Amino acid sequence: MDAHDTDRRVAVVTGASRGLGLALATGLAQDGWTLVITGRDAATLAEARWPLPGEVVTVAGDVTDPRHRADVAAAVDRFGGADLLVNNAGILGPSPLPPLADYPLGALRDVIEVNVTAPLALTQLLLPGLRSRGGAVVNVTSDASVEAYAGWGGYGLAKAAIDQASRVLAVEEPSVRVWAVDPGDLRTRMHQEAFPGEDISDRPLPESVVPAFLRLLTDRPPSGRLRLSALGVPV
Repeated sequence: MDAHDTDRRVAVVTGASRGLGLALATGLAQDGWTLVITGRDAATLAEARWPLPGEVVTVAGDVTDPRHRADVAAAVDRFGGADLLVNNAGILGPSPLPPLADYPLGALRDVIEVNVTAPLALTQLLLPGLRSRGGAVVNVTSDASVEAYAGWGGYGLAKAAIDQASRVLAVEEPSVRVWAVDPGDLRTRMHQEAFPGEDISDRPLPESVVPAFLRLLTDRPPSGRLRLSALGVPV
C-alpha cells in the first residue's frame, strides 16, 4: 500500500454489515473506492465484505469504543487518510418506541452515545486526512430530526443533534464537505424495529438510494442537510 497514492479514493463506512451501510459500501466498492468498513459482529462483517470488489479492509468493533475507533484510524492511516467518512452506524433505542414521558434515561444515553458522540469522535480522528485531501463527511440523519413523530423523541433528538453538529462542523472546517443526509424510509432491520409486527415491505430497499448517494459524491454540493430524493435520481 502506498500512503502517498493520491489517485486512490478511500472511504470509511461505519455500520456496514447490513442495511444502508452495506448498500452504500457496495456502491462505493463497485465505483472503485478503497474501503475501510466497520461493524459490531466480526463474522457478519466478514460475510458482508466477501462479495465486495476491490480493496476492502474490515475493522470489527463497537463505534462507542475508543480502541475500536483508534483501530479504524490506524487502518485509514495505511492509505494516507480518508477522502470520505460515512457515519452510518446507529441504534433506534427501545422497541416498541416509548413516549418521552416513559423514555428510559439509560437507553437515551445509549442512543446519544451511538448516534452523536461516537460519530463525532471518529470524525475528530479522521479530520487531519479529510482536510488534506479535501474530503467529505456524511452523517446519516432522519426526518425524525425535524418532524415531531410520537414515539420518535429519543431517536429524533439524537439525529437533531448530529444535524446541528454537521452544520457547525461545516462552518469550522471549510476545506471539508459536511452533509447530513436523510435517505428516507427504507426496508431495514432498524426500520422494522420501529414498527414491530408490521409489514414494511412497501418501503424501498437500501440499494435504491445508492445512485443518488454516488451522485452526491460526484456533484459535491455545498455542505448542508439534504434528502437523497432531492438529487434528481429516482430512489
